[in-house]
Amino acid sequence: MLPSRLAAENLPSADTALIELLLASGQSHLFADWDPAGTHTDAKRAFLDSLQTAHQSYPGGLPAYIANARKLLAEAAAGANPFECYTPEQPDLVDLSAFGPEYDEAEAAGLAAFAHTAVVLVAGGLGERLGYHGIKLDIPVETVESTSYLAHYASFLLAAGRRLGCQIPLVIMVSRDTDAGTRASLESHSHFGLDPAQVTILRQELVPALSDIQATLALDGKYRLALKPHGHGDIHMLLHTSGTARRLAASGIRHLLFIQDTNGQVFNAALAALGTSVKKGYDFNSIAVNRIPGEAVGGIARLKKPGAPDLTLNVEYNQLDPLLRATVSPEGDTPDARGFSRFPGNINLLAIRMEPYLRVLEKSSGIIAEFVNPKFADATRTTFKKPARLETMMQDLPKLFHSGEKTGVTVFDRTWCFSACKNNLAEAAAKVSQNGPPESASSAENDFYLAGREKLRMAGMAVEDAPATTIRGIPLVPGPRAILRPSFALTLADVRQRIHGGKISGDATLVLDGDIHLENCTLPPGSSLLIHAAPGAKVAVKNLTVSPGARYELEPLTDSELDSAEVPEFLRIRGYRLLNQGAKLHRFETPGHWTLDSTSL
Repeated sequence: MLPSRLAAENLPSADTALIELLLASGQSHLFADWDPAGTHTDAKRAFLDSLQTAHQSYPGGLPAYIANARKLLAEAAAGANPFECYTPEQPDLVDLSAFGPEYDEAEAAGLAAFAHTAVVLVAGGLGERLGYHGIKLDIPVETVESTSYLAHYASFLLAAGRRLGCQIPLVIMVSRDTDAGTRASLESHSHFGLDPAQVTILRQELVPALSDIQATLALDGKYRLALKPHGHGDIHMLLHTSGTARRLAASGIRHLLFIQDTNGQVFNAALAALGTSVKKGYDFNSIAVNRIPGEAVGGIARLKKPGAPDLTLNVEYNQLDPLLRATVSPEGDTPDARGFSRFPGNINLLAIRMEPYLRVLEKSSGIIAEFVNPKFADATRTTFKKPARLETMMQDLPKLFHSGEKTGVTVFDRTWCFSACKNNLAEAAAKVSQNGPPESASSAENDFYLAGREKLRMAGMAVEDAPATTIRGIPLVPGPRAILRPSFALTLADVRQRIHGGKISGDATLVLDGDIHLENCTLPPGSSLLIHAAPGAKVAVKNLTVSPGARYELEPLTDSELDSAEVPEFLRIRGYRLLNQGAKLHRFETPGHWTLDSTSL
């Protein structure tokens, strides 16, 4: 029953019911200071709306959130060790960090399986940490043609769909911050060629902050609920509560591929990882990289505990070394003969088989292994320095595996499959000074070209890198800049079929988009070759030496340009621009067979 001061508000029945639930859950403070009925009605309405949104978006509503929080906070206050009685060992893994027949077989199997795969893109963050004030998906992954991350991902789905004769579904998880921007980007670019029907957008909501060990919901003001992000593990809850997972399964989807918002190299490894899942029967496959012991990257380990199912999980780097020292390795996280840890590095790229995934979602209501990390104010461990909240990470799904699900790891070379874009120039330079990866827009672009050069090498093309340089404290290799679009090649086997011999060196630029074949082509320093072939157009380039002169020039930005609103943000976050010094784009828009030779340049 509502207190008289609240009953006088004559609230709708849904609000009354929610208030009664909150009062029963010990949250009377939310309404203790309300002004008399008829005053501050707009503020009260906004406050109740925020409570309703939080209540409706969490399975079981706010009472369930509060109950879960109290349990986890009690464990945190008691100092519970999440890995108590567990012994770590190397996970079941397949190492594809080197190329060869095993890699080719996995990639071929993965391409076939991709016809029954949906891609799930987690994109809830803005680029403010980078100094970019839009959605991160709009940041260009490269600046030769300024292709955004979202356009890049869409191009792979389009090319794979054409090859496989199907539409690859794309699910995008957005947040309050990125919802409008993501929809605007899709609509303004005609969904980058995708059918709007193959794109599903799921919006993640914030969760209430917690002010003490009793899970008291925190306020930012009399009529303002304090809210915080719940973590990217919300994607599992959203796939469940929206019915999207079941709808995809009913349409024939057998795997889900989970990717992050800014990783231009993800599809270099995705097919081989998916093929590995098929061949090894993995229900949950983490795409991982070789990791240096002690590196500030979580390590994936198999955890064994008497009487409990084995768990293959990411263990945060600050937990892994103490766990090893307390169990199987008094020396901690030691290197192997190659200098790598036995525990590969987590990069939050996942391939999950749909059938067991649905079973886990049904049992858990999509709530994936929440945790809480409060900063206690004093030794009593009852109040916090600042509000906490429940969090969830999408890679923690195996914590809910109790029916014999098979988990594994597929390991790739780091720059081949992963280069994050998240740090501004100053933070990135500081990382470099500490021998860490910069993970900036400039280093991500640098690694994007590096992976392109690796593909050329795998095809037998001679590649000579330009001398390394440094811009704003971040190491870069100015070239060659090699961009092989998905329409040109989906797999390494495709690259080998379409490129034979030739040489590229220095700061040369090569862009291949479409059905194009290169044989014995040479691109010396200071040259460029950019070819776009529309579907149905087949372009042959044979025994061609591209003359230098028409090129792209890397120009560092000045201090004043870094602070100038006249310079686009996507350049300022890099610290340089690429100037087109006469490079020509060769377009072939009409179906048919075409030849490009010296007379065409």
